[in-house]
Amino acid sequence: MRFVLAILAFVVAAAMIVLGIAQHTIFLGPSTYAVNTTVKGDLPYTVISGEELTQQPGQQSLTVSGSDQVFLAYGRTADVQAWLGESPYNALTVDSENHRLKSSVVTPKAVQTDDVAEEPTEGGAAAPEDAAPTAEEQAALDAQANPAGSDLWLAEYSEEGALVQTISVPDDVSVILASNGTDAAPDRVEVSWPLDNATPWAGPLIVGGILLLIVGLVLYLLGIQHMRRSRGPRRKGVTAGPGMEKMPKVPKPSRYKSDKQHGSAPKRKRSIRKSMVAIVPIALVSALALTGCSASSWPDFSGTGQVTPTPTPTDLLPVEDQPYPAVTGPQLKRIVSQISGVALEADAARDATLAATRFSGPALEERTANYAIRAKLPDYALPTPIPATAGGLTLPEATETWPRTVLTVVHDDTDPSLAPTAVVLVQESPRENYLVQSAVRLEPDAQIPDVAPATIGTARLPPESTFQILQPNQLAAAYADVITNGDQSEYFDLFEAEGDSLRTAIAADRQAKKDGLPSTATIEFSAAAGTATPVALATNESGAIVAVDIVETEVVKPVDTGAKIKLAPDSATSALSGLTETETGVQATYTDQLLFYVPPAGSTESIRLLGFSQALNKAAGL
Repeated sequence: MRFVLAILAFVVAAAMIVLGIAQHTIFLGPSTYAVNTTVKGDLPYTVISGEELTQQPGQQSLTVSGSDQVFLAYGRTADVQAWLGESPYNALTVDSENHRLKSSVVTPKAVQTDDVAEEPTEGGAAAPEDAAPTAEEQAALDAQANPAGSDLWLAEYSEEGALVQTISVPDDVSVILASNGTDAAPDRVEVSWPLDNATPWAGPLIVGGILLLIVGLVLYLLGIQHMRRSRGPRRKGVTAGPGMEKMPKVPKPSRYKSDKQHGSAPKRKRSIRKSMVAIVPIALVSALALTGCSASSWPDFSGTGQVTPTPTPTDLLPVEDQPYPAVTGPQLKRIVSQISGVALEADAARDATLAATRFSGPALEERTANYAIRAKLPDYALPTPIPATAGGLTLPEATETWPRTVLTVVHDDTDPSLAPTAVVLVQESPRENYLVQSAVRLEPDAQIPDVAPATIGTARLPPESTFQILQPNQLAAAYADVITNGDQSEYFDLFEAEGDSLRTAIAADRQAKKDGLPSTATIEFSAAAGTATPVALATNESGAIVAVDIVETEVVKPVDTGAKIKLAPDSATSALSGLTETETGVQATYTDQLLFYVPPAGSTESIRLLGFSQALNKAAGL
């Protein structure tokens, strides 16, 4: 019976092991589901919407080739469509029935604009519509046509020849493919998704088969042992009878003697038990090597193997139909890092053209003047730096239109003693990047009001908003009046004096200049609102953080006709104006970038200065 059970165990064990190995080999399904296509035509852009990419579960792997330079980026579908504008593109869709990608040409509708009369040229005739662009204009158009480096993308990748990238995008995020924006987009595209080809019973079958094989071996050995014990006693030899007592013994064959002499006794057969014991670990190791240690070879009863859907921006919005914030956290981090790199390079090289790629308004004016001064005075202080590390405040505008605004605070990890810098970024159109319009150092005791989370964003208020105690478009002029007239200003009580170090610094500087002026000259001071458009972002409780600028002017004139005013050769005014002495006088213009918190209308709080930056921007003789 033991032999029957052993044979049955061997058969079942072999079947289990073979079936387990077969699940890992001939019965193993494909690990991915892939569709591909070759895009025809020479359009510069190809788009795959998130709705197509999420038709199958799991991450999406894209393999793109067919052009010298391959560019891939993804962003919110609305942002991708806004960036494309009126440009035609190839749209790829997944044909699940035929297991391929389908390509179709999409031509967006032209945006209707008001008819504007052509401005006449110097000769009086209107410029022809089909006039060829100049080389500089064409270079600018090519730069705008290239999607690489756009601040709209959540992530972007670029390789030469071919690109393989695994992404995980929700259905409201789309992928854009291109070469350089002017040449044809890569024409060979493949999208694949992972398939669940786990074999959860392969491991149990193989291990169970091995255990059953060991059981069969034990039964077999027990059967042999039982058989040997059950043979019973041997028969006794024949007793010597009458006449047989003296019969000679039969001599042993001579071969025994020969064998003994040559030391070659007959070899004992190898124990079957030992052979089987040697076979078991070999089979065990081989089977375990085939099953591997992969978790896919074993059942998962924990429930952790379920795929968790990728969260979409909509999951983070508490209110239906609320616009997305202009940027995400990782997106803003990348933008700030790029701006910081441009600032460092432009400041070191005194390159105003490079600075203009990331700065505008008062922030660009500050750097342009600074470069001109440092060209003659190398030791002159650098402009306000833009550290690359984001700080605790990020306030993006929640909008789907342009311009878009973001306020963020950045700081320098290498020098904690430096005050954080508040940066106001503005993106005028989809194909333009964010530019720094204002960059100010925060006051030491600046109290930032409560604002909405960065994942929700806020609203940009119109300049004439009346929800605050002072309209944003009146803020700069009111503060300039306080600087000029002090406590005699009608707006003096609206502004918090405590913690406002700028007013104290301006008053001390003006008094020092008056005291150091010779009796042969006079000096006049004035302050007025700047030309930059106020940027006002709503805070909680209907307050606002407002960025404005004011212009301070100093005019120095000689008292007597024919008298000369000498300028210190190492002064910034002399370096910027190019004058060492003048008989008519000199005018210096400073631009102050300011950041305020303006309380809501009806509040008993005062307007607080959060930060400022002051720089000499212009100097010229009268």
